Amino acid sequence: MTTILACGDVGVKRADLASMFAGCAPTLRSADLCIAQLETTVSERGAKVPNARLAMRAPPAMAAAARAAGIGVMSFAGNHCLDFGYEAFGDTLRFAAESGIAICGAGETLAQARRPVIIDCDGVKAAVLAVNSILPEGYAAETDKAGCAPLRAHTVYEPLEPDQPGTPAKVRSFAARADLDALIEGIGAARSSADIVLLSIHWGIHMVPSTLADYQIEVAHAAIDAGADAILGHHPHLLKGIEMYRGRPIFYSLGNFAIEQPHIWDPAITHSSSFRNLVALNPTWRMDQVYMLPPVTRLTGLAKLIRDDRARWEVRFVPAWIDDDSAPRILDSADARFTEVAAFLSQSSRQAGLNAEILVQGGELRIIAGA
Repeated sequence: MTTILACGDVGVKRADLASMFAGCAPTLRSADLCIAQLETTVSERGAKVPNARLAMRAPPAMAAAARAAGIGVMSFAGNHCLDFGYEAFGDTLRFAAESGIAICGAGETLAQARRPVIIDCDGVKAAVLAVNSILPEGYAAETDKAGCAPLRAHTVYEPLEPDQPGTPAKVRSFAARADLDALIEGIGAARSSADIVLLSIHWGIHMVPSTLADYQIEVAHAAIDAGADAILGHHPHLLKGIEMYRGRPIFYSLGNFAIEQPHIWDPAITHSSSFRNLVALNPTWRMDQVYMLPPVTRLTGLAKLIRDDRARWEVRFVPAWIDDDSAPRILDSADARFTEVAAFLSQSSRQAGLNAEILVQGGELRIIAGA
């Protein structure tokens, strides 16, 4: 039997780096493989690039702290990978490798960024690929340029009443064909050499509960059709719904996990126009509290995938809660917050029109396909 855990965004910048993982490390270490999204560069070098909205840079020791907590693979395909230029980008790859963390979704060339990492889980080979749809200008890797693996998406606006100028439009989106074709090819190649294929995707609409973009469903279904066993989504900073497609799970967003609040990375960020626009997306946002992000971002957890010896899958979710210190703590099923996480996942799935049915079982949540 092989057990895989996956969480959302991770980024730590504090005196006691290990304190961020104190409430979850025993659970993370219990898995054969634990995957996370590396939301920040890990370096002491570089200068903030002009188009970084919130430039994030963690101390080099963060890589070792994440590895000690049980994280073995991290996707670096995200919208902060080049916040401090190529020096910090290269440092991140180096510090991760030195700590024993395998990085996917980013590299010195596009070919490297698209290459999966292969992990041997006691004789079972797991391939992890990662791509990013949240792409500041210049952050995508190219043939001879460092960056992350891109999965670009296009947005169009469809008038609901074409004869009524100025009325609201329907927002449509779809994946860039060349990027999607490359992803499907990569999944197929990984499928031919690995027992398990997992896809980590940085995508979606941030800070807005439930709502999914069209391209997310398009890409997720295409990836599973191509051979992916699970889709592990992140970026929106809150949990979103779960879909079971052809017996495989799609976690559209695993939310925040072990990540500092915005002002820790940049104390001046709360005064910027871009940050005020972000705050306007969620009416529950309160800036006058110790935990300044919207309350819904406290709800988090771990995707748990269990593969038995006959290659059959069981899909679970381990609820957790982010405290005032931004650190996640695994929840006991008797805790009222456990029920809150379960209810939120059920509601988000239902509101998005997804089919996941979420059941409490053995101190965790079991995910099955509903009607």
